[in-house]
Amino acid sequence: MILDRIQFLLFACLTCVTTSLHANEHPNVLTVFIDDMGWSDLSCFDGRRTKTEHIDRVAAEGIRFTNFYVNSPICSPSRVALSTGQYPHRWRISSFLSNRQINRQRGMDQWLDLKAPMLARQVHEAGYATGHFGKWHMGGQRDVGEAPLITEYGFDQSLTNFEGLGPRVLPLKDAYDGKPPKKHALGSDNLGRGPIRWEDRSVVTAAFVDEALSFINQTQSDGKPFFVNVWPDDVHGPFFPPKVLRDRTDESKRELYYAVLDAMDQQLAKLFDRIREDPSLKNNTLILIMSDNGPEDGAGSADPLRGSKTWLYEGGIRSPLIVWGPGLLADGVAGTTNDESVLCALDINRSLYAITNADLPNGVLLDGEDFADCLLGKTKKKRDSPIFWRRPPDRPGFGHGMKEDNPDLAVRDGKWKYLVNYDGSTPMLYDLQADVSESNNVCSENSAVAARLHKALMDWNAGLPIDAGHPAWKANP
Repeated sequence: MILDRIQFLLFACLTCVTTSLHANEHPNVLTVFIDDMGWSDLSCFDGRRTKTEHIDRVAAEGIRFTNFYVNSPICSPSRVALSTGQYPHRWRISSFLSNRQINRQRGMDQWLDLKAPMLARQVHEAGYATGHFGKWHMGGQRDVGEAPLITEYGFDQSLTNFEGLGPRVLPLKDAYDGKPPKKHALGSDNLGRGPIRWEDRSVVTAAFVDEALSFINQTQSDGKPFFVNVWPDDVHGPFFPPKVLRDRTDESKRELYYAVLDAMDQQLAKLFDRIREDPSLKNNTLILIMSDNGPEDGAGSADPLRGSKTWLYEGGIRSPLIVWGPGLLADGVAGTTNDESVLCALDINRSLYAITNADLPNGVLLDGEDFADCLLGKTKKKRDSPIFWRRPPDRPGFGHGMKEDNPDLAVRDGKWKYLVNYDGSTPMLYDLQADVSESNNVCSENSAVAARLHKALMDWNAGLPIDAGHPAWKANP
């Protein structure tokens, strides 16, 4: 009997180890891509206007990255970059997708081409259950009702808002002023292509969370790993927080924004707690929290960074990044901050192929680099190549809180950030290690560095389709 018991325990231990090793070959992945949140809005990134206690707890158990970038200062192209692992300009999406006439005028496609490489499609082929719950904004908005459904891009299930097709939650704006709530659909309610339900604007994030939780529960029943996007359309305007939080504000744009941030943090807690409190999920799930671009001017904060949403200065393109995964991260890295590694959303995409053991798409060159070990806290990798940006064609500057030109092009390479216009005018070079606020242009003192980055930037841009921001656009409508 004793021998039998020992044999049973040995078998159980081996089974547990084997199962754990097998599970870690295909860990669950949850990406949380917040909308229009500033680099310093989270209290764990030194934000002081509101306490984001639930996201802070994730950060305290994970790694914070302070030199993380998205690949556009505006929503649609930023989402394309994270989803495809390629610069969004390759797919002619360089600003937010609007109605078909405006899209054409800006030299943009109407939606993300189904031929684009999709991380979701590849992990699905690797055996993952895939779900997208939240803002999409890569096709199917305004009057563009014939765009592909989200599920055609590799997702088993989806729930979105007025910036996509398929099942949708559309918001009711209630200012608690005695007037009936107003619908906010931007034409989505006239497009069909999926069931629609209306929810108070203040709880739309909660609706996405609930749908994601149901999906995760089903994946556990099915014994499949999951790849899930939860992409709130908070903290994007219009700002309609729950009444209890609204009543604490002075009704100003900034205070309403931070009330929405508080509400979103509370609504995401249910999702984080579900994963944290289930050992089978806690030990085999990676959570990544990011923002799609900088804050709307007059709402959130990117201090001490210069600029905000739509600008190629740091405040428009630098995002907080939090990576959590107690069973996946290296020992001793929980609660630490990585200030050294410079990486971007393209790299997140490429790294998740390695982490999930999904095959790379055939015949496709991804623009990201593999930072898997860095995200898991095993290294502090340096990027081999620069990161490039092009401004949205409809955002030339002189607005959105700044009385100057928005530079046309930008590049970050190591500590250097170089910005310039298409015609070579107004070159700017900043040493971000010494001057994160981009206040001291050192171009003349470092002419060789500026020349090198200028050439790299122009070569990169020359290899991409032009849009309406380019001086030559009128000749190529």
